[in-house]
Amino acid sequence: MSRYPTHNPLIYAKRREQLARRLKKMGGGVALIQSGMEVMRNRDADYAFRSDSYFYYLTGFPEPEACLALVVPPNGDSRAVLFCRDKNEEREIWEGFRFGPQAAQSAFGMHEAHSIEDLEEHLIETLANQPAVFLRLGEDDSLESAVADVLKTLRGKARMGISAPHAVLDLSHSLDEMRLIKDKTEIEIMRRAANISAHAHMAAMQVCQPGKFEFEVEAELLYQFRKNGSEAPAYGSIVASGANACVLHYRANDAKMRDGDLLLIDAGCELDCYASDITRTFPVNGQFSKAQQAVYEVVLNAQYAAIDATKPGARFNDPHDAAVRVLAQGLIDLKLLKMGLSEAVESGAYKRFYMHRTSHWLGMDVHDCGSYRDPSAKPEDGVAPHTSRKLEPGMVLTIEPGLYIRPGKGVPKQFENIGIRIEDDALVTQKGCDIYTSDAPKTVNEIHATMKAHKKSGSKAA
Repeated sequence: MSRYPTHNPLIYAKRREQLARRLKKMGGGVALIQSGMEVMRNRDADYAFRSDSYFYYLTGFPEPEACLALVVPPNGDSRAVLFCRDKNEEREIWEGFRFGPQAAQSAFGMHEAHSIEDLEEHLIETLANQPAVFLRLGEDDSLESAVADVLKTLRGKARMGISAPHAVLDLSHSLDEMRLIKDKTEIEIMRRAANISAHAHMAAMQVCQPGKFEFEVEAELLYQFRKNGSEAPAYGSIVASGANACVLHYRANDAKMRDGDLLLIDAGCELDCYASDITRTFPVNGQFSKAQQAVYEVVLNAQYAAIDATKPGARFNDPHDAAVRVLAQGLIDLKLLKMGLSEAVESGAYKRFYMHRTSHWLGMDVHDCGSYRDPSAKPEDGVAPHTSRKLEPGMVLTIEPGLYIRPGKGVPKQFENIGIRIEDDALVTQKGCDIYTSDAPKTVNEIHATMKAHKKSGSKAA
């Protein structure tokens, strides 16, 4: 059985058909995508395998050492051919179940399935007389090398009336455009992942207290992820207290949390190969200081402004621009910037305290695929090539403004080492956007109530 409970071969067949239609418009040919290999962690121990996102998107097949060949003739129906590991009773005793080609063909809705050991031999037959071969160029050296060998072999058969593909084309753009718009199944999985992650953040707030270590809170997150059905974190969790919260990609998670510090948690689980991505910032002792709350409210209001700007027809950059205006004005009001709003925005002075973008695509990868630029932008139409693309229903993006105030010139003592980020996942809908990570407490009152309620229940239990 597939390790993923939502597996439905019809969903993946529909995606392959969609890709085949795109490739047919380009003249047809054969698209090749590999699942990836197991990677050794240290002697006799591999990292847990996670399939290549593009491969899994089109197959749902969860095993390593596999390859999909999607044959798209210029005229006629497409064929999906899977190459995978053979059944091997001895290896299954050690490593677990393998489908093998015969079972994989029926279970995953393939037209054919063969041993991965025979890939190159079959490619000679499959690529013969095809107009083009489609690869994710620059992403898989082993596959590109194998294809190069096959092309060389086929060119040697020219006098036999056999031709090699005359073009090797990049497959990435077509798949990126498909993956950018999420279907109903993807949205459902991402909602479930977000629900698991949101409740893990709530649990983290409830176990947090001065004197504990960051990794103790991280352990609670990991426990909640796995307990509720997630396979793994979608990325390395950031659990950053005090000054560590001003390190954007803090990874150590080993400091002792102090009374009076804030704790920034950027963590999300992966479910059925789909990511969630949530950041919450809250006081270690359960109560914001006056300075902490002032900065927090600026970031929260910036996020609200960005959410309001996230809607179909808006540009990808619009939420960022909306957040920047609120953050810059907040920095002025807090006297961390001493200039007018226009100057603060146009000069980029705000970047001292806010140095990243507000959003990124989210999907099978936490920083998901898809161009941020308008693919239809044409200078002759008055649209600059660098213009960000318009948002469409079915796109999913994060909304994550923040402020990171390191000690330095002009920074009052009460604001030093305050690092705050608030991040939610947004699905663009027909009328606006749906924030489906909102179960994680976010307002000051919600955070205070969540942490206070747990302390009360804990004291009663004691």
